[in-house]
Amino acid sequence: MQQFKVDLHTHTVLSPCGSLEMAPMQIIEKACQQNIDLLGITDHNSTLMCRIMHQAACERGIAILPGAEVTTKEEVHCLAFFETWDQLDQFQQYLDSHLPPIKNDPTKFGYQVIVNQNEEILDEKEFLLISALDQSIEQVEETVHNIGGLFIPAHIDRAANGLIAQLGFIPPGIKADAMEISKFTTFDEYLKMQPTLTEYPVIRSSDAHFIDNIGDATTMLYMNECTFDEFKNALKNKGDRKIIVC
Repeated sequence: MQQFKVDLHTHTVLSPCGSLEMAPMQIIEKACQQNIDLLGITDHNSTLMCRIMHQAACERGIAILPGAEVTTKEEVHCLAFFETWDQLDQFQQYLDSHLPPIKNDPTKFGYQVIVNQNEEILDEKEFLLISALDQSIEQVEETVHNIGGLFIPAHIDRAANGLIAQLGFIPPGIKADAMEISKFTTFDEYLKMQPTLTEYPVIRSSDAHFIDNIGDATTMLYMNECTFDEFKNALKNKGDRKIIVC
């Protein structure tokens, strides 16, 4: 069993609230400096930078967990991760179908660009990616699982867009594979406020929108290798696999 340092909540230049410095090679270079083994790519309501990030990461020996940070109609942020490109494409179709056609204003929200490893702009997305989908948290969770992905409510300790802040509680029927806490709290601190958190595996991530914030909060995973399947098994504590929140 090996130990892996992971940061599973990272934005790129595609997220309008992300810095334009969050280009593929700059993100990977910073992840290398932080000794990160597995990086989650989670742009707002989009998976379209995941393949490019995977290509960039392969060159430096870092594994990528492709996914997105979804905003439900309740304004709850949730992470969704997938194993295959086919699954990711299915989920992108779902996101495109349920994102409202509200045009982005780059002067207010920031640019939404897809860039290659040379930082050349390949495309710019027209509709505002930080809008809420017209789907409930239950609908998003069901879709993610039907496709074969993992569903993790994001930064549930935060006052804005966290599950508990938005709903006031953890829905009893929600089938979350884990819960994410932010860099602004520790597992022990949050457990004192939310004892029911022990019912779920917990990860801690940076939610980096700027280069210097990559690796601000990480999780240690004990697994055989950095793969989707091993991560899934670690969340279930299968065998000797385990999670330690840093």
